[in-house]
Amino acid sequence: MASEIHMLVPVCLIENTPARGLVVRPEALQVLSKITQPVVVVAITGLYRTGKSYLMNRLARQRRGFSLGSSVQSHTKGIWMWCVPHPCRPGHTLVLLDTEGLGDVEKGNTRNDTWIFVLTILLSSTLIYNSRGTIDQLAMDQLHYVVKLTDHVKLKAAPKESEDELDDSEKFVLFFPTFIWAVRDFTLQLEMDGKEISEDEYLEEALKLKAGKGMVLCCWRCPAPDTAAFQCKSTTAQAWRTRSVSSYPTGSSWETQCYNQPRECIRQFFPDRKCFVFDQPASKRDLVRLEDLKDDEINPEFQQQVQKFCSHIWEKSPPKTVPGGHIITGNLLGKLATTYVETIQSGAVPCLESAVLALAEIENAAAVKEAVALYQDLMAQRAKLPTENVQELLELHSQCEQETLELFMARAFRDGICHFQADLIRQVEAVKAKFCMDNEQASRDKCEAALRDLSQDMERRISDGVYSVSGGYQLFKGDQQALVEKYWELPGKGVKADAVLQEFLQSRKTLAESILNTDRSLTEKDRELKSEREQHETAEQERAVQRQKEAEERQKLQDQLRSCEKHALQLRKKLENCCEKQLEEHQEMIRHKSKEEAVLLKDGFCDKATHLHMVTSRLEQEYGSTRSRLTAWINVMVSILLGLAFVVFRFRTSRFF
Repeated sequence: MASEIHMLVPVCLIENTPARGLVVRPEALQVLSKITQPVVVVAITGLYRTGKSYLMNRLARQRRGFSLGSSVQSHTKGIWMWCVPHPCRPGHTLVLLDTEGLGDVEKGNTRNDTWIFVLTILLSSTLIYNSRGTIDQLAMDQLHYVVKLTDHVKLKAAPKESEDELDDSEKFVLFFPTFIWAVRDFTLQLEMDGKEISEDEYLEEALKLKAGKGMVLCCWRCPAPDTAAFQCKSTTAQAWRTRSVSSYPTGSSWETQCYNQPRECIRQFFPDRKCFVFDQPASKRDLVRLEDLKDDEINPEFQQQVQKFCSHIWEKSPPKTVPGGHIITGNLLGKLATTYVETIQSGAVPCLESAVLALAEIENAAAVKEAVALYQDLMAQRAKLPTENVQELLELHSQCEQETLELFMARAFRDGICHFQADLIRQVEAVKAKFCMDNEQASRDKCEAALRDLSQDMERRISDGVYSVSGGYQLFKGDQQALVEKYWELPGKGVKADAVLQEFLQSRKTLAESILNTDRSLTEKDRELKSEREQHETAEQERAVQRQKEAEERQKLQDQLRSCEKHALQLRKKLENCCEKQLEEHQEMIRHKSKEEAVLLKDGFCDKATHLHMVTSRLEQEYGSTRSRLTAWINVMVSILLGLAFVVFRFRTSRFF
């Protein structure tokens, strides 16, 4: 059963240290490692001392937890984490991340601010940006970290194959969270042209671009160019097409570019966005003790706004996933955090593709281990050894294997899955072979014990010389036949019943011959006939045992073929499901680009709309080629698995059968 965590207080997940930079705290990883449930990760970022922690405490349905503080000093350092049961999604854990305030004047070195912002985006499924006042140019300026994302995040490890290939930033939406702008101490009326507007409409209005001369896309705070062919010197401009202009743009045009760029980034990277505005919760004098205020001391409007905000987060925030729709658990979230921070510490830029591949390697190995353990437990619980025949054990194996395979497929990533699934087949086959051996041994032990018990009377009669008289051989054969009949009447002897009986009778062959030779009532001719009959019966029993063994081998081989088919079918279903999700995500990306293109065209930004149309067309081409490529890829993966499975089964057959 998936574990549920109950944390009384938050802990530091990623510490921002003066000496070592960003460091993942082991105690936080230990907490996450115990969470095997899917996680909904809600993170908040924004300037220091803007009340971020208060909102996060309310999302945890608590008044205290994340430190609020009461001065201009930032209380949260690094990224702090609070894991609580999800109030609206049974079987899920709500992970709240409260981040160090951006732009803290006291910490001196702000070099990690951008990395904290990047990590917040990469780890969360919902990102809350918290600001005060209104969404104006100052608020946009304070969100300048968003335009640095193209410098600090890579989608693929491999470099672009051609100039025509789309920039990574065009596909950030595959990894990036939903975006919520929380505006605190909001003082304006939500009106435009005398009509009431919603909070979301207010946000979209604030994100509208400004038209200007010489529409050259520049990077944030890029030094003014001094050449006719304007080239941005910062690598941030990689996400934008450099265009030639006849002369350097006027001051107003330059300001227009700086005005537009953060807005364009938000619109491009966060198509799923929403806005909430909040009144001031209390008087300035009472704000210093906000967490201690009773409900009747807090602005009722503010309380309603907070409840509306929390309800939306609880009901609408999605679980954390990676491309392909694989849901992230707490354990995987900890591994993601470790991977990203270690990459940053090495001086490299986090690569989303590499992070997922590293996660897949770890998780697939863990999925094999868990699945094998499940198979062992199920077989141990359900197998009542000895089974009456091999087919009974193989049917039980098939049931347990199916449950094992379902668990593996539910947990495993598609990346590198074939080799891990082949390893699963190998380990399950080894466990199955051990159960087959144990089954045979249990049957042998039971049959030998039964024969020892049944033969006690005959042993006494042999000791007493009962068969060493005239007619003794016929008496001996009669008693032995009665013993065999009683033996076959005993239930639950198992798969070695024939073989053990044959060995028992073979062990009595010398004794039977001795009794036969000493029986004076028989002529020499009678002895020869009975000896031949004895040999014939023995040979027939041996052939019967051999036929049974061959039949069991055929059953085992048929079971292996069935297992191969089952594994291939499950793999195909898994890969088809993952590919379908990948294509759905691709289509959603195309829909977002098309919608944004229409908005730009409506607002008169023809050049930008034309560029976005080119991007959309390229994505549509990729969609068609990807669909064809994925179909062929699935067939190749299934073939690889069957080849690996054949090697496993051939080895096990030669070793055990």
